[in-house]
Amino acid sequence: MAKILLIEDDISFCKLLEKFLIKKTYEVAIAFSAAEARVAIKKESFDLILTDLRLPDSDGIGLMAEIKTAYPQVPVILMTGYSDVNTAVKAIKNGAADYISKPFNPDEVLLVITNALKASEEETDEVVVKEKKTTKKQTATENEFVKGISIASKKLLDHIQLVSPTDMSVLIIGESGTGKEIIAKSIHQQSLRKNNNFIAVDCGAIPKELAASEFFGHLKGSFTGAISDKMGYFEAANGGTLFLDEIGNLSYENQIQLLRALQERKIKPVGSNKEINVDIRIITATNEDLREAVKNGDFREDLYHRINEFSILSPSLKEREEDLMVFADYFLEKANQQLNKEVIGFSPEVVAIFQNYNWPGNLRELQNCVKRSTLLSKGEFIESDVLPAEFFQIQKPTSSNDNFSLSENEREAIIQALSRAQNNKSEAAKLLKITRKTLYNKLKHYNID
Repeated sequence: MAKILLIEDDISFCKLLEKFLIKKTYEVAIAFSAAEARVAIKKESFDLILTDLRLPDSDGIGLMAEIKTAYPQVPVILMTGYSDVNTAVKAIKNGAADYISKPFNPDEVLLVITNALKASEEETDEVVVKEKKTTKKQTATENEFVKGISIASKKLLDHIQLVSPTDMSVLIIGESGTGKEIIAKSIHQQSLRKNNNFIAVDCGAIPKELAASEFFGHLKGSFTGAISDKMGYFEAANGGTLFLDEIGNLSYENQIQLLRALQERKIKPVGSNKEINVDIRIITATNEDLREAVKNGDFREDLYHRINEFSILSPSLKEREEDLMVFADYFLEKANQQLNKEVIGFSPEVVAIFQNYNWPGNLRELQNCVKRSTLLSKGEFIESDVLPAEFFQIQKPTSSNDNFSLSENEREAIIQALSRAQNNKSEAAKLLKITRKTLYNKLKHYNID
């Protein structure tokens, strides 16, 4: 099986070509810049190198000259979107095995690669292809944290790697659907507690009256409905990590109970007089501004400082546009495995649609869209006809600060904010720069469902 290094800074095109070549039984490594390519070439050997003419930190001809000097036996094929006979001649003179002008069709790619490798053998049989794909799919599902290439993603990764080995409490801040729980899991998996439990709790789903029982457990008969002893989340996470998602949804009374447990590192199950020592690391997450909630008296300041020894921003998809097709490709691999499909990638039209869409639901929306589209796709590529209807609706441009005015047309502003936040009231309150309590009062006042 020939091993190819693909050097291309257009991420979506690079991933598409990578998938195509893998399907044709080639082993493929990718680099998005000349610097990455140099590192890859030093680490391992390749049978052929396919490089774009224009790279962000070099030109393909110059890079090709470097490669041919160090590895004269490795054929190099140059790709370019600028079809120029003079450039082609120059490339051949500098040692290129061949030259392909974009856009090119799959048959042309295979023919050029086959000729460059001087191979006359037919494609590797289908069983090998499927084994290759299975291995790739398993890798995709095992490694849930996807490393993006954007500045925001690199900063996120740096912060995760920095705080993971410590025992500091971490507060993850970000919009709904940005993958806050995956970040928390990644911190746990890179910590000294990785061999113990990671317990995730959705604070918004816990009724106020049952919070103490859920967090600290209870004894049989301690209250109506307690038909047996129950272990709480704190005890279940003992020695490991407790992740409290949407912590801003806890009632003030529950916040006091939580603060006491975090300060003393001791819990007392409901109905018991015996205290249990717990050794846990706390990671919390929220999609609202807790500092504003503290100012408004909705969140305890002492608890805020207790959970916020180190804060991490989970960037929205709009803040990491360069990662869009990296995540789309990852979700496609997962969808192929879950649905037993073999979709290669996304058509150029779909890539353009994705890049022009606002993604209000962030990564969660992207994952759902890709999975649905994979299920509906009948060919090797996801086409625009299988995308949800909202992708073809005219989207109003959003302002840079996303402000909504409450001074005029207050009712309309609230409805607009709820629509933008997909009826998530915490998110709508954030857009309106008011507390959730204030928003609920206004919803009641204006009779908005």
